[in-house]
Amino acid sequence: MTEPMNDNLTEAAREKLRLTVERIERLEEEKKEIAEQIKEVYGEAKALGYDTKALRTVIKLRKQDRDERAEQEAILEVYMDALGEL
Repeated sequence: MTEPMNDNLTEAAREKLRLTVERIERLEEEKKEIAEQIKEVYGEAKALGYDTKALRTVIKLRKQDRDERAEQEAILEVYMDALGEL
């Protein structure tokens, strides 16, 4: 029978582990709260008449590097043209 892993951890290591787990839990809770706030802002935008799907696309595109975005748009245009969709 093997020794329980708990016996192999020093008190300092146990404390560090506990603090790490608690920190992750706090961050997960903050992430949940922020996600709810973002959802509320999209709801407000929708109430103002904005297209939330378009807003999400704008947010996604603004995160990308301009050169990377231009390259992706050029490739998309080539594909759409090849499919006769332009």
